[in-house]
Amino acid sequence: MGARDRLIDSAVELMRRNGVAGTGIAQLLDHSGISRRSVYLNFPGGKSELVAEATRFAGRAFSALMRTVATSTDAATAIATFPVLWREVMVSSDFTAGCPIVAAALSRSEAPDAADAAGEAFGEWEQILAERLRAEHVEPEAALALATTIIAAVEGAVVMSLATRSVTPLERVGAQMSALVAQHTRVA
Repeated sequence: MGARDRLIDSAVELMRRNGVAGTGIAQLLDHSGISRRSVYLNFPGGKSELVAEATRFAGRAFSALMRTVATSTDAATAIATFPVLWREVMVSSDFTAGCPIVAAALSRSEAPDAADAAGEAFGEWEQILAERLRAEHVEPEAALALATTIIAAVEGAVVMSLATRSVTPLERVGAQMSALVAQHTRVA
């Protein structure tokens, strides 16, 4: 793995744990093992550029995972998978790792390009879920509204679970989102 990729991986991991404000160049250098010079050779815009690229990378990675899960089973089961994945991340990190996209979204004042990239990722996730719901004959407007609700609920539950150091919010939201999707797809 080259210096650019190592820096991006480190930025994603540090954003998950520390947010954008808590992810400084010194931490990135220490975590990645890359020299300061390499940061600026690969990211002339410095931390802001690196964080934006890390956000795009993380967004694409989760989009690919969502597509795989969404096409492998029915919509309700697919939706139930996402809270399970987040549960594993949080428990294995002792509730120190969250979503780097949320971290980027909250960094508008410090890293506006990263916040924009987070918005694009959320939009893509909505489209992936809406497409899956439409495949199960949910009306297009309802499918998009349901996709937005699912993403907002799950991401909010991740934040609540981190704050409370408990997977209970995530488990509750997961169960409710699966039931909601099942209700919409049964009606369709």
